[in-house]
Amino acid sequence: MSYQFLKTCDADGAAWISINRPPLNVLDIATMEELNDALAKVKGRESELRALVITAEGDKAFSAGVEVADHTPDKVDRMIEVFHQIFHHLDGLEIPTIAAVKGAALGGGCEVALFCDMVVAADNLKIGQPEMKLGVFPPLAVVMLPRVIPEKKAFELLCGGEIIRAPEAQALGLVNKVVPLASFAEELGKFLAVFTGLSGASLRSAKRAIRAARGLPFAQALGRVERLYLDDLMKTEDAREGLSAFLEKRPPVWRNQ
Repeated sequence: MSYQFLKTCDADGAAWISINRPPLNVLDIATMEELNDALAKVKGRESELRALVITAEGDKAFSAGVEVADHTPDKVDRMIEVFHQIFHHLDGLEIPTIAAVKGAALGGGCEVALFCDMVVAADNLKIGQPEMKLGVFPPLAVVMLPRVIPEKKAFELLCGGEIIRAPEAQALGLVNKVVPLASFAEELGKFLAVFTGLSGASLRSAKRAIRAARGLPFAQALGRVERLYLDDLMKTEDAREGLSAFLEKRPPVWRNQ
């Protein structure tokens, strides 16, 4: 399906969604509705995929955030509904999700990157939640940012609206990898290839296990992961193939099931 404000494609086992509203890739309601549709379609094809990459056109901005005009009283309920549906869709995906971020990731743009499982950023990154400077707070970031970075720093960024650059974002663990803007596509390809060269079934099992253990006491978490390992992962063809290939000293042939 073609979209007005997105570009989508599949490449090397990954689905790609690129926001296409240059120069700042602002997320208005229409763009977010398209993004929800694209994410729903990815969900329906997870057995064919190993990862999802969310990126944006141009080098200036991943996204400068949600359209301010859509925060007016006549639109704000619909805006929040559509915006938060993006994260329900992302939360429902079992394949790894990667935000590929160049330039500004502010407000809603920061939240989209934050919610992805991993973030690869160009060295021109500017990221943060400046909403407090408009007299509002960002609901999704309030929930997620303290789960990703130290709570005291999350308080500072959320309540102060500070924008930080790539080195600090990486030091905080907000991004996985910072690469030069000039070689962004090449470096992103190398990062992605680590995952697209693996079994899709095993990746989905690993992501389910990470989520199942999140926030639980040790014994309960390990118990849940043990059951997933024995009842889910070890019953896949790819787990058996990977172990057999190692013992037989040959490359595995993944079937993604």
